Amino acid sequence: MLLMVVSSFAIAQEPEFYGSMDFSLADASTPYATKSHKQGTTIESYATIGIKGGYDISAQRRIIYKLSVSLSNPSVENEKSPLKAHNTYLGIDDPLGTILVGRNNTVFKNSEGNVDVFNGTNADINNLVAGQSRTGDSIWYFSPRFGDVLEFSSTYLMTDNNQHDVEHPQAQYAITSTLGDKNFRKQNYYFSTAYNKGISNVDAYRGVAQLQIGAFTLGTLFQHTKSLQENENSRKGNSHFYNLMFCYNRINFKAEYATDTAGLGYYFKNATKNKNHHSNSTDHNNAFSQIKMKQFTIGADHMLMASTQIYGHYVQYKGHYLDASTPVTLKTDNIFTIGMEHVF
Repeated sequence: MLLMVVSSFAIAQEPEFYGSMDFSLADASTPYATKSHKQGTTIESYATIGIKGGYDISAQRRIIYKLSVSLSNPSVENEKSPLKAHNTYLGIDDPLGTILVGRNNTVFKNSEGNVDVFNGTNADINNLVAGQSRTGDSIWYFSPRFGDVLEFSSTYLMTDNNQHDVEHPQAQYAITSTLGDKNFRKQNYYFSTAYNKGISNVDAYRGVAQLQIGAFTLGTLFQHTKSLQENENSRKGNSHFYNLMFCYNRINFKAEYATDTAGLGYYFKNATKNKNHHSNSTDHNNAFSQIKMKQFTIGADHMLMASTQIYGHYVQYKGHYLDASTPVTLKTDNIFTIGMEHVF
């Protein structure tokens, strides 16, 4: 296989050991957004560990690899299987682009850039939007940066993983174009457009924009999502995110407002699985309509050193919908969180 052919002149580099640990204390009104899946005061935690590296096989070409695992909420007592597969791939980096094979975030997920200002917490955008997928058995292509500003990328998931139509599997893929620099090192702007076909049983498209003006950073994300799950009756809707960051004396102050009418994110799905929820329909997911979710978050983070930050935020979730013809209002969920993240 091409990706596994290494020239006898290959120069191996020492593998780089890396990882991160994130521990926080959260107090939540409901269990729908917490990593511990519990309400009240809980410890939320997340950790990853891995190795990555490469082999130079010519002046402009190299083999690259990454092997990592995650520990999902390792602080929870009696957790049965905290160890899970994380980004793990083998690839080749070439002037014509980069190809990866294995498990990784889809380019649709990556298209968010850094607009998810509360990424990895109980205020993550995946609580409202679907398609934030990490897939295995997939192939990625990343183009070179044209003019040091424009890039294209794609993910192709092998058809044997099709969950929507097992007997007649169709192509599942995602494509993305990005303009600018998500880290604001070369440009003070970042724009992306992305399309997801079938991966995670949704068809979706999104647009992302983020702009840095002095100490201020403004961001927005729009996504339209349609479910391919039979029990969700092709449910579809739109999600909007608007956020603002202000940096002062190494402290990032952040605020975000979001709405969703699709009900395909983690929060709505968790809320409607509540054992206390009584539906008027045998297949109650089919009966949901006129979904309206709202999310409001304020918070701040402070870098103690290059590898360690402390953070805190407050997030509120509110929502209502029709179950058949019956109006249902979700309990207002208030979550207070304070935590620390260390990267090594």
